[in-house]
Amino acid sequence: MAELPGAVERLIDLALEEDLSLGDATSEATIPASARGRGAFLAKDDLVLAGTAVASRVFERLGVACHFDRADGDRIRNGEVFGEATGPMRGLLAAERTALNFLQRLSGVATATRQAVDALSAAGGRTRLLDTRKTTPGWRRLEKEAVRSGGGVNHRFSLGDGLLVKDNHVAACGGVGEATRRARSRGNAMLRVEVEVVDLAGLDEAISAGADIVLLDNMDDATLAEAVRRSAGRVLLEASGNMTLERLPRVAATGVDYVSMGALTHSARAADISFEVVEPAGGTRPAV
Repeated sequence: MAELPGAVERLIDLALEEDLSLGDATSEATIPASARGRGAFLAKDDLVLAGTAVASRVFERLGVACHFDRADGDRIRNGEVFGEATGPMRGLLAAERTALNFLQRLSGVATATRQAVDALSAAGGRTRLLDTRKTTPGWRRLEKEAVRSGGGVNHRFSLGDGLLVKDNHVAACGGVGEATRRARSRGNAMLRVEVEVVDLAGLDEAISAGADIVLLDNMDDATLAEAVRRSAGRVLLEASGNMTLERLPRVAATGVDYVSMGALTHSARAADISFEVVEPAGGTRPAV
């Protein structure tokens, strides 16, 4: 397998160091160095798969070959076996938890994203789902890839990727209009200006000052619908705040262009995946 981006390789380094800085005392005491085996990945949830590349890389680092039968973004059913790893038994056991930590966390993000995308689609509109920068430190690249695997769209990756005027910028500048004008002076075709507002007056002010996108923060459904009517297509609209799966179809029905949800990355439940070892290597897979 080709190397992953440097930030991901460094994250794998840290994760393996956490587990193996003193070796694997149990496996070294109980498993002969020459022993080989095979393990299979088993879904114990319905899930959307993500993180296969980084999980494979963890096993590879410890001399184990890893292969997934399914791709990131695929829906996996509870009870389905969807990949395997083969190699030295000590390597299998040493890599297992670190690989699963990546795979379970990222599949959880992809699964939560797909649930939200499906909820938006239920309204039959065009509203798209965005993530945020509310990510696990060091995991942003992986978590945003998992959002894409689940059918979501990435918002900016870092503070330099876009001009997003938030409430604290507005407070520091003395108002929505002034903050928007200052940001507009730096914006260009490749760096759009987005402005967060909390009411319809702020929406009007942001549009007048030249915003490209307006983030409608913590507005109820009726106010979102009025914002869509009032903006009349002059700007893109992003709704954010207090979003739940149950509410998403109603929000999509207002006609906003985007919904952003920090919960996709900061609150997604890890998917339940196990790694079942079969020894010797010629054994059979767990029953589905």
